[in-house]
Amino acid sequence: MQQNSLTAKDTRGSMTGTKAQLVFAGIVIVAVVVLLLVFNLLAHGKFLEWMNIKIVLANMVYPTFMAWGMCFIFACGYTDMSWGAVVVLASFGVGVFGNMYGLAGALIAGIVIGTSLVFINFCVFAFTKIPSWIASLSLAMIYEAAAVALYVGRSTGSLVEAPLDKNLRILGQLPWSMLVLAAGFIIIYFVYNRTIIGFNIRAIGGNTAVSRSLGVNVNKTLLWVGLICGLLIGVTSFLQESYSGITTVKTGLSSIFLIFQPLAIALLADIMQKKVNIVIAVPLCAFLLYSLFNLLTLMHVPSGTLQEALLCAFLIVFAVIGQRGIKGVVK
Repeated sequence: MQQNSLTAKDTRGSMTGTKAQLVFAGIVIVAVVVLLLVFNLLAHGKFLEWMNIKIVLANMVYPTFMAWGMCFIFACGYTDMSWGAVVVLASFGVGVFGNMYGLAGALIAGIVIGTSLVFINFCVFAFTKIPSWIASLSLAMIYEAAAVALYVGRSTGSLVEAPLDKNLRILGQLPWSMLVLAAGFIIIYFVYNRTIIGFNIRAIGGNTAVSRSLGVNVNKTLLWVGLICGLLIGVTSFLQESYSGITTVKTGLSSIFLIFQPLAIALLADIMQKKVNIVIAVPLCAFLLYSLFNLLTLMHVPSGTLQEALLCAFLIVFAVIGQRGIKGVVK
């Protein structure tokens, strides 16, 4: 009798939770529609033109994959500032090997280079006591130097500077990029929410010592995070090169700017995850963020100054909101 009573309570609790999520989803949909109508009004009817919406959708795809990667690394309590430099190097590989060996060569090069470099990062995080943000800044400078060497090298410069062939850029263009996004969403949602690796990642982010005492292999889990994030960064590089056609070299840690927009997406999604799964929240936040910056462009707000300043302001606001209630030092 008691077991049946507990089962009934669990069922009612599950139904209540599902109902609350559906209500919240409905509120979000209504809020997004209202916000887009306001954007359209501010842009004098230009925002909701189909060509403009296509620009927003095309721009949000590859940052979404990087933001998903940030969800994994933040879940285990680490920070990696080198991903922008990794994307530059991996994008170079996409362009060079894509032009040589076609679409398969481009995809394999991006994934192999991105996965290898991010995995190296997590080996450093796992087996040294260097704080991840310090180690990743040093690694970013190393990767930037490698990119510069390739860019100015006599035998590599012409290969790196050559844009990716237009026939190979199909997966970075609509509607194919949306199909890639949908496939990535299904895989990432399953890994993050339905696997032991996903559970262990969130566990060590909550409390590493307790997780270790419960039998979680922390170093092994971190290496899994490196592998997963590396794959996501590899896909990001492939999609970025497929969308833009060419990647410019970054120096003086300027590659860090490449992670700012995905970082804003991940922080905003982290705030929303109390009501909606963070994997679902990421593409929604990406669409909203890029809609906002698209609106600023339509309103002739300079993209080289004020838009970047606003982005940094958003990062601070999202970080402050996301860290409410957290005690101690954030890694």
